[in-house]
Amino acid sequence: MYELDKAAFGHFLAQLRREKGMTQKELAATLYVSDKAVSKWERGESLT
Repeated sequence: MYELDKAAFGHFLAQLRREKGMTQKELAATLYVSDKAVSKWERGESLT
């Protein structure tokens, strides 16, 4: 089984979001999650 690097995923997600010119709140609304979840993902604290 593979372990996902949370920090690398967070950096990747943040980079893509910024390239699209989106805020965390806008991305959260698009994905039907809270902006707090997006923040945790980007900081590498959580993936769920």
